Amino acid sequence: MRVYIAADHAGYELKNHLVSWLKDHGHDVVDDGPFGYDAEDDYPVFVLRAAEGVARDEGSFGVVIGGSGNGEQIAANKVPGVRAALAWSEETASLARKHNDANVISLGARMHPAEEATRFVEVFLRTPFSGDARHRRRIDQIGAYVSDGVLPPPP
Repeated sequence: MRVYIAADHAGYELKNHLVSWLKDHGHDVVDDGPFGYDAEDDYPVFVLRAAEGVARDEGSFGVVIGGSGNGEQIAANKVPGVRAALAWSEETASLARKHNDANVISLGARMHPAEEATRFVEVFLRTPFSGDARHRRRIDQIGAYVSDGVLPPPP
């Protein structure tokens, strides 16, 4: 499986750990940086590249990492075709895939030790989308709104 990965300075060490872990587990990893520690770097520079990689590479996944993961999730979700979810537990990592068909996981390196964050990525990558009609319908409603700006009708 191809995995695009990016971080900022706060996620730099966790990114490097995950690159090694992903490769050790047979994944094709595209590292979109950073490639050195810079306390003043800006996460959109790296995260948007990883998100674009996922959007154009059908069937691939992404991992974006910052201090909290919030900004990285926001940035990744600006790329059409990306559904990024912030994971803070194994359950949220699993549900992001099962219910939302997320293709990018966002992690807070200051929120979780490396072992825990690695487990979130493992759960995320191995969990399939359920395909349930209700989840497809909700994803389609969001996609339609993004396309045309028209709110879905209330029930």
